[in-house]
Amino acid sequence: MTYRTLGTGAARVTVSAIGLGAMPLSIEGRPEETRALATLHAALDAGVTLIDTADSYHAPGEEPGANELLVARALSEYGGGRDGVLVATKGGRGRTPDGGWSVNGDPAHLRRAAEGSLKRLGGDAIGLYQLHKPDPAVPYAESLGAVRELLDAGTVRLAGISNVDREQILLAREILGDRLVSVQNRYSPEVRDAEDELRLCTELGLAFMPWSPLGGISRSALDGASSREADPRFGAFHRVARARGVSPQRVALAWLLARSPVMLPIPGASRAETARDSAAAGDLALDRGELELLGA
Repeated sequence: MTYRTLGTGAARVTVSAIGLGAMPLSIEGRPEETRALATLHAALDAGVTLIDTADSYHAPGEEPGANELLVARALSEYGGGRDGVLVATKGGRGRTPDGGWSVNGDPAHLRRAAEGSLKRLGGDAIGLYQLHKPDPAVPYAESLGAVRELLDAGTVRLAGISNVDREQILLAREILGDRLVSVQNRYSPEVRDAEDELRLCTELGLAFMPWSPLGGISRSALDGASSREADPRFGAFHRVARARGVSPQRVALAWLLARSPVMLPIPGASRAETARDSAAAGDLALDRGELELLGA
């Protein structure tokens, strides 16, 4: 596993270049618990030291925190220990009875949510706490103020934001200072509309943690299909993968890492073999020709 830094100055933390998005292990379609724990342990065995979760990663009708509890159990039962593993959780979203997602950026709610997350995850403080999504009903500065209070109180060590634009990143930087270390937006071979935010994060030294980083790859497999039937934006990933003898998903993650030195993909997994394959992307260096083919 290769490693990258998250944050700057006193807030600087070294983490694996490839993290693990734990959401698939607790929402609809989740695996049974034994397989879920094996997936988390496989990622840790492969050198993953960044695990992303949220209090809202649970099935509709369940209490918040199912995924956080699963991650905490996996770490407590892991034979290799949990030292050096950064757990990044999020607050500010919830689930609706029909399976949808809600948003709540009220400062009082965020403080309660963070305290609940800390209790479930254990330890003295949350390693990285991320404001899950701006709430249109609450001024963003007020939500960020709650995160600053959590930092000041020691409930949270580092802060991140998610689903944001350039202006919101700059506002968060103003309010949270160097303790803001990450931005989590959607970005993948399929969805590249966060280029401006990625450039800003690169300039500021903020980690950019793309969610759904494999978008477009699984739906564009060339196996059993002619090149005419495959979207050319994604087919190149499969051609490079075949030439390299690796999975298209691994190529996609290596492509992401080449986009910026602050890139920290957090692909999801629900099987141990998937977690191991994703982690191996940290050691896959694509050459200039391959990157040009992939649209770098």
